[in-house]
Amino acid sequence: MQHYFINENLTNNQRVTLPLEIGHHLSKVLRAEVGDKVQLVSATHLVYLAEIGSIDGRQVTATIQKELHMDVELPVEVTIVSGLSKKNKPELIVQKATELGADHIIFLPMARSIVKWDQKSEKKLKRLNEVALSAAEQSHRNLVPTVSYLHSLYELTKRPFDVKLVAYEEAAKDGEESNLAQALKDIRPDTSIVAVFGPEGGISSEEISLLTDQAYISAGLGPRILRTETAPMYFLSSVSVMTELLKS
Repeated sequence: MQHYFINENLTNNQRVTLPLEIGHHLSKVLRAEVGDKVQLVSATHLVYLAEIGSIDGRQVTATIQKELHMDVELPVEVTIVSGLSKKNKPELIVQKATELGADHIIFLPMARSIVKWDQKSEKKLKRLNEVALSAAEQSHRNLVPTVSYLHSLYELTKRPFDVKLVAYEEAAKDGEESNLAQALKDIRPDTSIVAVFGPEGGISSEEISLLTDQAYISAGLGPRILRTETAPMYFLSSVSVMTELLKS
């Protein structure tokens, strides 16, 4: 069943006119018909079952039938921070991080970043937020993650989080495999977690010092060296296991 986000409050029996881009997708791409069902997520992150009542080109209306009481969000608030990486890797990170439950995704330049966004960050963010929306619809999320850009790692250190981690491959080489598990072991619902990942080439020792001076915990992600686009997925999967599967 198709899953869409509507930027308005919804109630049972309400008749709504869907945004034109949603109407176009339903009528022109999916060839939907009157009577078909869709899921609509309200501005308050509640999911409703709706039935299509009319289709006139891109103009599609639907009637809200009932709230579905679906909450698929992680019990903790997770922010992924990624050093700028090449080609389509940021899109892949946003897509998969959204599917795995991230709430916020931040990109920023780091010492070993090859690419720069300063003159094109607005265009990049527009595209990446579109990717987040599409991935949130596909994975039936209750909310769409925010994708943003910071100009430096120093800016990040001024933001408050309950649990602060940085993935560091040198820690993995030294055999450190417990900091991540320990940080997630007794974590409580609604805790805010941030995890920082380097670009191709990893995080510099100076950046590690900056972060650890601000109470970031250096954590290895197992014995293997992971790509910059793979490491956040490993982390988010670990968060899911520790906060959802083992506590269900």
